Parts: sequence; C-alpha cells; structure tokens
Amino acid sequence: MKRIEQLASLVFGGVFLLLSMLIAVETLLRKFFKVSLQGVDELSGYALAVGATLAFTIALFGRAHMRIDIFHERLPAGLQSLLNWLSALFMSGLGLFMAWVCLSVVRETLDYGSTSQTPWATPLIYPQGVWIAGLSVFALVALGYGLRASWLLARGDAPALNREFNPKGVSEELKAELDDFAQRQQQADDGMTPVLAGEGVK
Repeated sequence: MKRIEQLASLVFGGVFLLLSMLIAVETLLRKFFKVSLQGVDELSGYALAVGATLAFTIALFGRAHMRIDIFHERLPAGLQSLLNWLSALFMSGLGLFMAWVCLSVVRETLDYGSTSQTPWATPLIYPQGVWIAGLSVFALVALGYGLRASWLLARGDAPALNREFNPKGVSEELKAELDDFAQRQQQADDGMTPVLAGEGVK
C-alpha cells in the first residue's frame, strides 16, 4: 500500500509540475511573442480531473478525508469501531459508484466518438481513459479498506479497527509532522557530515 501511495504522489506531483511549466511557457509566449499554444487551458482541465482521482487515493491512504470527529474520540471504543466500519463501508460505496458513473461516461464517449470543443479537437477517450484508470484505483483501494474493516469487525477486533480507521486527531498529525521533520533533519545532517569531515582534514 505504501508503494502505491508513493507512486500516486509522484504522478500527482509530476502532472502539476509539468502543468505549471506549460503555463509559464504559455504566459511568456503571449507576453513577448503574441503567440499561444492553444490548449494549455484544455490540458489544465485534464490535469485537474486526473489529479483529483490521485488525490482521492492519497488522502485515503493517509486517512485525510474529511470526517466530523468532534465527539468521536469521546465515544466508547465499541461505538468508535462501528462508526469507523461504517465510514470505510460508505467510502467503498462512494468509490464504486464514482467508477460506475465514470464508466458510463466513457461508454457514451466511445459510442459517439466525442472530441473536445477546442482547437486541438482531442478525442475525449484518451483523457477519460486516464481519468477512469485513476478512479478505478481509488475504487479498488476503497473496496479493500471496506473489506478489511468488515473483517476486523467480524473478528471483534475493535482495537485494530480503531487503530487503522480512526480519523486522524491533532496529536497524531502533530506527531507525524515532528517525525517527518526529524527525518529530514537527520538526512540534512548526514549530507553535511562528509563536508565537515573534509574540512577537518584540511
């Protein structure tokens, strides 16, 4: 799961880094040469659609999807586990529903041979194909989480269910940030060690 999260994060970052570069080039071309690439706005829409599907999956891995948890941590552990199971179940249903709706859109695109109403006249099956691939990954991951939560509930393993599916609290988010900072600080210190050692030899 961690590898999928890292891969999705890399693709997400790469897509928007490339988009920002294209926007910068488009801006410079318009400013100094009165020329337009005639399609950066179209690519922006595709990037947003694909990036959103990747963000769904990344947020699911990180338990970052919004939940109203003001009373959650004050509830008994048994009730917390039931609510966590329902949350995972509803997320699975949402993921499968979104993938099903997306599939119906792609079918219509194939039936009509739809193209974008832009100068590029892009066949919509290509961006929609990437779109449905991203949503399918999200749906499968959400389904896996729902099955995992259901299995833990059936076993009566409330502590494991709450540990894996509880919404992130402030203390947990703070601990994760501090751990990440400590790891980056350690990497920076390791990078400085050879330089300092070389200076000592001189």
